[in-house]
Amino acid sequence: MPRFAANLTMMYNEYGFLDRFGAAAQDGFKAVEFLFPYEFPPADIKAQLVDSGLKQAIFNAPPGDWTAGERGIASLPGREDEFKRGIDMALSYAAALGNQRLHVMAGLLAPGQSREQHREVYLKNLALAAEMAHGANITIVIEPINTRDMPCFFLTRQDEAQAICEDIGAPNLQVQFDCYHCQIMEGDLSIKLRRDMMRPKAGIGHIQIAGVPYRNEPDTGEINYPYLFDLIDSLGYAGWIGCEYRPRAGTSDGLGWLDPYRAAGHGK
Repeated sequence: MPRFAANLTMMYNEYGFLDRFGAAAQDGFKAVEFLFPYEFPPADIKAQLVDSGLKQAIFNAPPGDWTAGERGIASLPGREDEFKRGIDMALSYAAALGNQRLHVMAGLLAPGQSREQHREVYLKNLALAAEMAHGANITIVIEPINTRDMPCFFLTRQDEAQAICEDIGAPNLQVQFDCYHCQIMEGDLSIKLRRDMMRPKAGIGHIQIAGVPYRNEPDTGEINYPYLFDLIDSLGYAGWIGCEYRPRAGTSDGLGWLDPYRAAGHGK
C-alpha cells in the first residue's frame, strides 16, 4: 500500500506554514515533507508534528541564496565550507524532527563553467555529507531535476545520479526519484523504477509525484499513477511518496485521487 506524504511547501497554501500540518492530518495524511524548515525553530515544527500525529519524511539541506536564484550549492566550487555548515544545520533539524532522509540539491551550472570541476566538487561534498549523516542514521538523497522548470541544473538524469552514488559508494547515499521531473526529461518511468529499485548499490531512497505537464494533482496529465503505485508496491518500496504538486484550486478539494488509498488506510 503506498504511503503518501503531503508536501507543505506546495500544498495547503491556503494556510500559514505551521497551520498546514493540522490541515494535512485532517485530510488523512500520515506524513509530511517540505523544502526548507529554517525560518522556524525546530521545536515549533516538532510541536506541529506531534500535535497532528504526523511523521516527517524529508526536507532539503540549505540551498544557498534561494531568493537570489540559487538552487543548491553541492556542486559549486568555492562554497565547500558553506556546504558543510549547511549540512550541520540540516542534521540538527533532522535530529529534532525525526526524519531519516535529507535531500541535497546540486546547484546550477552556468554557461561556460567547467562541468568536470563541478562534478569533482559535487562528489567530494556528497561523500562528506554522507559521512556526516551516517552516525545519525540519515540517508542523503540527490535528485535529478528537469531543465524546463530549473534551467542549467547540474543533475538531470536518473542514470547519472545512480552513477554518482555508485562512484561515491556510501551506504547512505541514494537517489530521489521524482516522477514529474523524470517524465519530462526521460519518460519510460516504469522501466527506470524497475531498473533502479533493484540496484545492489545506491537505488531509490525517496519518491515524489505530480501530474505532467503542469505539476498539478496526479490524476491529471499523461502519467498513469495507479499503475505506477501498484508497480512501486510490487518492487518492495516501503518509503514515503511525496506529493510535491501545486493544487489546481483548494488542496482538500483536489484530493479525490487519494480516496481509494485513504479508504484502504494508506500510511499506517
